[in-house]
Order: sequence, then C-alpha cells, then structure tokens
Amino acid sequence: MLHTSFIELNPEALQNNIRYMRDHMAKGARYSMVIKGNAYGHGIENIIPMAEACDVDHFSVFSVSEAIRARKTASAETEIMIMGWIDREEIEWAIQNDVSFYVFTFDRLTAACNTAKRLKKSASIHLELETGMHRTGFNGKELDKVLHYLARNRKHLYVEGICTHYAGAESINNYSRIREQIDTFNSLVNKSINEGVVPKYRHTACSAAVLRYPETIMDLVRVGIANYGFWPSEELRMNHFIDSEKKGVPPTDPLDRVLAWKSTVMSVNVVPAGEYISYGKSYLTNRDTTIATVPVGYGYGYARTLSNMGHVLLHGKRVKVIGSVNMNMMVIDVTDVKKPKIGDEVVLIGKQGDLNISVSSFGDMTNSLNYELLTRLPGHIPRHISE
Repeated sequence: MLHTSFIELNPEALQNNIRYMRDHMAKGARYSMVIKGNAYGHGIENIIPMAEACDVDHFSVFSVSEAIRARKTASAETEIMIMGWIDREEIEWAIQNDVSFYVFTFDRLTAACNTAKRLKKSASIHLELETGMHRTGFNGKELDKVLHYLARNRKHLYVEGICTHYAGAESINNYSRIREQIDTFNSLVNKSINEGVVPKYRHTACSAAVLRYPETIMDLVRVGIANYGFWPSEELRMNHFIDSEKKGVPPTDPLDRVLAWKSTVMSVNVVPAGEYISYGKSYLTNRDTTIATVPVGYGYGYARTLSNMGHVLLHGKRVKVIGSVNMNMMVIDVTDVKKPKIGDEVVLIGKQGDLNISVSSFGDMTNSLNYELLTRLPGHIPRHISE
C-alpha cells in the first residue's frame, strides 16, 4: 500500500441518502448536490459519478477551482453552479463552459454583463439576496438598482435563479430568525417578479431547511451534508427519532454514512508499567501495555486534540488512542486485543464487526462539527469505491 491510509466510499449509502432527502422534497424541485470542500472530504471526482448514477444532474460548488474539477468529471448534460468565489478573470471560463454563478455584488454583476457582451454569449446568474444572514447578497435597497440594470441588459444576463441562505436552519434557537428570512425572501422575490425578473429557480433550502422548513423547498434545493449520511445537527437527528416514536415506527437512523477511513497496524510493542508513551508526559502506563502504531497523524487529518481521547477499531474492538497524536502516526493501546499484528486493519471512521466509529463521535470529543472534520481529510488520501 503506497499510502498510509485510504478512504472507502459506499455507493449504496449515497443512493439511500439521496432517496431519503428526495422523499422530503416537493415534486418537481430540482436536486442540486453540494460538493464544496472536496465533496465534504469524500472527493469531487469520486462522488460525481456515484451521484449521477442516482440521477443527480446538478452540482453546487464554492469556487471556480472546484467547478473546473466538476466540469472535467461530470457528464456534458450535468449542470454546475458556483455559489461563492469567482474572480473577474474567471467569469469568462464560467460563461464559456455553461457554468452558472452567484452574483451578490454590483461589481460582479457588471463584470458578468461586460464579459457576456464581449463573448456574445449570455451569462447564467443567480441573484443572491441578503435576508438576514448578513454575509453576502443584495439587500432590499440595493435590489432596485440591480433590477433596473437587469432590465437594460436582458440580452446578456439570464437570471437562472434567485436565492438566499439561512442563518442556522438546523437549530430551533434560530426559528424566529429563519422565519423572518423566509418572509423577507418571498417579499424580495415578488418584487423582482413584478419588475419583470422571473427566475427559473427560486432556491433557499439546504439539508436542514429541507427537513425542518418544507415551505422553503421551492424550485431547487441545495443538499449538502445529508447526502453523505450526516445530520446537519444532533438536534435534527433527535427530532427524527421523536417523530418516529410518535408514529409508532422503530426509531432507526435513515441516513447511512458514505465514508469509511481505514489504515493498518505499523508495529506492535510491549511497554512496561510506569513508562510514558509518545512525546511528553501526557500518558503514563499503569500496567504492562501492548501498544500498536498506526501511520496516521494530524498531518493526515486526525486531529491532535484526539490525543488520549480518540478511539479506533481493531479486531472488532474499540481501542484507545494513547499519548500525543504525532504528525505522521498515533499510538493505540491493544493490550486487550487478541494477537494484534502488523498489517491488521484499523478503522478510524466507519464500521468493523458490530461497532462503529462515527465522525460525530470525533465532534463530541473535540467540539468540532461534522463539516469541519470531514473537509479536513486531506485530498491526497486515496478514495476507493466499495463494491
């Protein structure tokens, strides 16, 4: 094995998750799979063919660099939408390659128009509205100027979509804020339509909004984390279980993890009682301890904050990470594992036997989000599709 670990992707899990989210959508709404952050750590080039096999033909990315990777991988008929970064010089590439993109500043709007004029080809844009997130987007006052500009340049600018993003739809704490955003968005969209700007897609719903606010499922949804088998928040997951119990349905998790992260045992040694393990003095053995080293550390995405806290699976048992996680390796306590040896499979994320190590468990221990931990997985770790 050339690499010290690998990531395994399960196409059946992806199919299950997409089906579950589609079951919550209004008929006719377009399904856009969000693949920013290297497809949430799963790998853009790996995920797109798997998703296309599930009849997904629209992908949302953050940047032009991600769009280029997606365009090279996806079928010619598949559509790509850039939600974030696109430099002036890159607008030409987007227009030439039929890639739509968000417009949330007047500077980008005029740059798109001028580039479209020069290319003699219309630019497909999505107007992002500021509805209360206070990050990017046109507010109500700016929208008047935008609509007047669009009226004068219909030949060069095709408003494919009007959109916004919710400020935490995954938490009930944000309920009143999300409700205000929904009302603001609908008001601004009506204003746009009255001014003659009628989008093909109105889109606001992320994974959390699809599950919690069905009225936000309009013409297109942007599903991210749920595609990969993770709930936007533990709160939403618990709500699902509560709803299931109320309906008399066994409370099982309908989402399946697409990703598993695996490595192997690199060495096995016995350390006497009273000795420190790895760098520093963070772990002292209190018995004769059999240790194994695993060639994955914080340089490979396994957080140093998991030192003396993390667990991995070996021989179907949950074993503890002991001592400091190094840049390139970690040490695990395998004293209670029967005959551990070099080359044994070590599961960092995923299932082995009846046990499971979830990304959520990492988050519980390090106060990190699923999103953060997944996107930290380095791109150089090979991704394989399981059969």
